[in-house]
Amino acid sequence: MKVSREQMAENRRRILDVASRLFREKGFDAVSVAEVMKAAGLTHGGFYGHFSSKDDLVAQTLAQVLAADAGGNGNFSRYLDAYLSPRHRDDPAGGCPTAGLAAAIRHQTPAARSAMTEGLRSQISRIEKVLPESDPADRRRAAIGSWAAMVGAVILARAIDDSALSDEILEQTRAWLDAGIKQRPVS
Repeated sequence: MKVSREQMAENRRRILDVASRLFREKGFDAVSVAEVMKAAGLTHGGFYGHFSSKDDLVAQTLAQVLAADAGGNGNFSRYLDAYLSPRHRDDPAGGCPTAGLAAAIRHQTPAARSAMTEGLRSQISRIEKVLPESDPADRRRAAIGSWAAMVGAVILARAIDDSALSDEILEQTRAWLDAGIKQRPVS
């Protein structure tokens, strides 16, 4: 039975969505192609109609999820509140792909690393646009530092078994970043 172009596109979207959640939840190496296809409700044999290999799936999944990660648009304090929250920390499968996958990306293909690079550039740019610095170099420095602190805080908060310290890492990072933004001059 021939599958329509629309159905092929829908199947591909479903595979990428499922792979994104599974990779963020379990890591790249712990997820098999068969597991992705089963979770997407498709047969393993259909995989190669969409992707040339698991490495291709990883790279394309990263490109899609990082392009869709629209954080940093609008009010930065509200974004901080949502990003540095227990809810975000406790949902790695649905959370930030950078916090979930950055440590493992160095073992992936150049295409996957390139997708992560573009996602990082895009996120820094989004944050840069909402920061109040009048000097472009200061705004860029603040955007890079803020993003690094945010991602690092989520990674650390997820890594430990002390819930009070985990909450404190999120709260104090949020307070530190928020205080820094309020102290910066507005153009």
